[in-house]
Amino acid sequence: MRFFNKYFYGDYDAMNKGGDVAGVPTAAVLKPKEWPLWEIFIRSKQGLDHKHVGSLHAADASMAIENARDVYTRRQEGVSIWVVESRHLHASSPDDAESFYEPANDKVYRHPTFYDLPDELTHM
Repeated sequence: MRFFNKYFYGDYDAMNKGGDVAGVPTAAVLKPKEWPLWEIFIRSKQGLDHKHVGSLHAADASMAIENARDVYTRRQEGVSIWVVESRHLHASSPDDAESFYEPANDKVYRHPTFYDLPDELTHM
């Protein structure tokens, strides 16, 4: 019975050369289970903003971009891909939402009038 090994981006060179490709240590020396998690954001042709589409494991940023292109874009629909290592993202807690987003009394909007202009401003 024969079994096939599945190699990932950079694994083959790293295994044959002791994790050192052309004298430069590579991130691919990490085993796939040790690869960091990356969050993927894609900007579509119709939009101006990047939207979170999912996450994936990759050895480094360039590998994450290549894998994100293959997994999350079809028919050249994406214009730009952002990848961010998950450990660099910080978020507010859903438990604190009520107090975090509660409007403050000092945020009451007051329409500016002519009398609110600084004294040194003589005309507009």
